[in-house]
Amino acid sequence: MNTKLYQLMPELDMQEMTYVDSLTKTYTDDQMLNFANFYRSRRRDPQMILLAGLAGFLGIAGIQRFLTDQIGMGILYFFTAGLCFIGTIVDLINYRQIALEYNIKIANEVSGWIIRMQ
Repeated sequence: MNTKLYQLMPELDMQEMTYVDSLTKTYTDDQMLNFANFYRSRRRDPQMILLAGLAGFLGIAGIQRFLTDQIGMGILYFFTAGLCFIGTIVDLINYRQIALEYNIKIANEVSGWIIRMQ
């Protein structure tokens, strides 16, 4: 595990850290710092996804889908009360996976930016 990466982003869980480490193995210190700054500003914390999912029970279903750029699913959840709360419950169970999938997508985008900045 890259200790520099852990020092820059200690909030990452093990799966996310492993993936980001594989993306940034060849980065210089400056590239790693740029990656960490861009990535931290765009990633979603799993706890935020969980809290947004819980808001679905208060009448604002689908916020967690909007936060992860799944606009179509967010609209569907909003107008169907989280697919009659079943979809909201499933999202509450799978909130870590939802956040991880979004964060992997963002890591790939940021990695592409860093490579093009060279």
